[in-house]
Amino acid sequence: MDDRTRDDPAERALAGLVTELDRCIAELERARTRAGTLLRERGAGRPWLELVTAESRPLVVESISTVLGALATAGHAWRREQAIALQDEQVSINRIAALFGVTRQRISALVRRDDSGHAEDSGTD
Repeated sequence: MDDRTRDDPAERALAGLVTELDRCIAELERARTRAGTLLRERGAGRPWLELVTAESRPLVVESISTVLGALATAGHAWRREQAIALQDEQVSINRIAALFGVTRQRISALVRRDDSGHAEDSGTD
């Protein structure tokens, strides 16, 4: 990470998103492999209870839940920092909302800053 990236919250958030995407892709590949194994074993006649109780952790469903949560968190951080960066470049709230495909109220909440000038994080997206 160069000095410019260290000073740019949007670039840091995007770099974090890329890292999280790579981690999630690896996790989903493991889940996909395991799901394929479950399908083959089920096709061979093994009962669901036997398959699920024999499955090692994390279960396929746990992996998917973990990935969804991680992507939601990283995606929210990226969206917030990107919206703030656009606002700092004098892009209107209405234009940012149109670019993101959300309401202007959502963007207003996303870029709201506290008294110190830091972005508040509503934690919802």
